[in-house]
Amino acid sequence: MIFLYVILAILMLLLMITIHEAGHYVAGKALGFGINEFSIGFGPKLLSRRLRSGEVFSVRALPIGGFCSFVGEDDAGSAKPTADPFGEESESGRKAEVDAAGRKEAGVEAAKSVAFGAQKPWKRIIVLAAGPVFNLLSAFLFSFIYILAVGYAVPVVTETAVDPATGEPYASAFETGDVIVAVNGEDITFLSSASELIAETSDVGTTVFTVERDGKRTDITAEKHLSEDGYVFGLTMTYETRSVGVLRAAGYCVPYTFELSWAVIRSFGMLLTGGVPFTDVTGPVGTVAAIAEYAAVDSRYLLLFLPLIASNLAIFNILPIPALDGARIVFAIIEWIRRKPINAKVEGAIHAVGLLVLLAFVLVVDIVGMISRLL
Repeated sequence: MIFLYVILAILMLLLMITIHEAGHYVAGKALGFGINEFSIGFGPKLLSRRLRSGEVFSVRALPIGGFCSFVGEDDAGSAKPTADPFGEESESGRKAEVDAAGRKEAGVEAAKSVAFGAQKPWKRIIVLAAGPVFNLLSAFLFSFIYILAVGYAVPVVTETAVDPATGEPYASAFETGDVIVAVNGEDITFLSSASELIAETSDVGTTVFTVERDGKRTDITAEKHLSEDGYVFGLTMTYETRSVGVLRAAGYCVPYTFELSWAVIRSFGMLLTGGVPFTDVTGPVGTVAAIAEYAAVDSRYLLLFLPLIASNLAIFNILPIPALDGARIVFAIIEWIRRKPINAKVEGAIHAVGLLVLLAFVLVVDIVGMISRLL
């Protein structure tokens, strides 16, 4: 069964990358960029189809990524017409050569006009930002699906602890089967869980619980008492799941996605400041392993990882790290401000080095993660 979840996890990552590249593709098409190929996966082609426009859509053997290749994105120079190898000097030969050269030159000029580097900086910024934006939009959608499918949990009282001195329950006003729906006037919802609301209550003073009992809502006032586990209410509870309607799920998905995104940003910040140990960072292999492990416990975790990974990709790719969209956007902004193209070879070298460093970092992270799991 774990093998099935590993396959699903790989497909999930591939879906997220495909959505990212689709953002680049859609924005590029809308703004008139020339596109060579849109590929799902890397490596040898398994399926390939060329459209009349010249674009190639392909599925490749290695499901570890994907790409949207723009015309002239990585070109070091332009094509040059080749000479007649036989040196024929006939009039008809010269005329045919001139016509062929003219057609080739026209094709070269047409390719140059739609080339990535020939586009205005603001257009390139939009195309580059479209990948992370599509990831973020998909995070909203996946959050909506997750909330709608999973719902939220409310606690149900199953037992109340007894005061050994008096033999009476600490929270005598509670009855078995009471469903707690609010704490201190704040309803338990998908965004405000029962555990969070109860954890925020003070150790001293009273807390007002709103419970559902026999179809009616009743307020119960309770106080914490000191036990071996600290200050507690003396309630033993189980949880029942409640569904969320379409409209509420649509309302919850936006703040929930921003909450996930902020958690990702905090994690990056804590990693830089040493608040998160290096061994807690995972690369693609570690992510697949984590998804499979959690899904083996409860398949609903698959739905949870979808918006989490989508928001993670959106934020990570917008960072100004060479080889990522964020750094390319920075170069486009610099060019826009200085009104002068940046040396293509210099920028290409920076991104190439950045890519190598990034791949090395991911490799090290995954190796360290696997070692820590084994230990």
